[in-house]
Amino acid sequence: MAFLNGRFGALSSLSLPVLDRGFLFGDAVYEVVPVYDGRVFRGDSHFDRLQHSLDGIRLDNPLRREDWNELLANVIQRNGAGSMAVYLQISRGAGSGRDHRIKPGLAPTVFAMAMPLADRSAARKKGVAAITADDIRWARCDIKSTALLANVLLASDAGRAGAEETLLLRNGLLHEGASSSVLIVTNGSVRMPPYSHRLLPGTTRDLVVALLAADGTDICEQDIPEQELRHADEIWIASATREVLPVTSLDGKAVGDGRPGPLWRRVNELYQRCKENGGEIR
Repeated sequence: MAFLNGRFGALSSLSLPVLDRGFLFGDAVYEVVPVYDGRVFRGDSHFDRLQHSLDGIRLDNPLRREDWNELLANVIQRNGAGSMAVYLQISRGAGSGRDHRIKPGLAPTVFAMAMPLADRSAARKKGVAAITADDIRWARCDIKSTALLANVLLASDAGRAGAEETLLLRNGLLHEGASSSVLIVTNGSVRMPPYSHRLLPGTTRDLVVALLAADGTDICEQDIPEQELRHADEIWIASATREVLPVTSLDGKAVGDGRPGPLWRRVNELYQRCKENGGEIR
């Protein structure tokens, strides 16, 4: 069961006006919220990022935080109250024609649906492959926009190469993955690129940093040159639906010894414990 503008129904029964600006222009933002055993996992961090995205496209939030929580609870309950990812999308709404300019008074379109969480057990055991590519996306990657054509092309490149993800480079520096944050380990230190308009604030990355900081691991936010990426002891990708996965092959070459590394094993242990604790860091 999915939700669209105040109504629940089967996904196949819901439809949008063809003049919806999300459909015409990608004039919309979205979030993906993980749910484990019917419990929302760190929902506030996702709603904070959703607000950042709405602010970035100059669109008022159509719901209060308590209304979002109620909508999430309804979607979860109507879809079996198990483990899932809930996709939320807000577009600017439908106008009377196709016009690039933003006109006041449009009613936003609010959409939500449940999606299954993929089984990542094999990836956690063996690691995943990644490739690298030039970052061809727009200049406001900090906004979680539905205008994802560049990401779609880059992710498809990974799929054709038999890889899980494409890691993006611009001017010789690592940014992030096509649909993930990227962290590396060098000499026992976990490193990641600093946040900017060039990369999305990662809710999972932020949790990983908090877990490792509480565990006493050295963490450094700094520019990561391509050569440092290629010589890293470990590489991780992180996202709400992947959690944290070890990259054991980059552009066909082994990362470290080609197996998930010791710091990844530790962070995965901490992450799974956090899930069991309902998202609390203990």
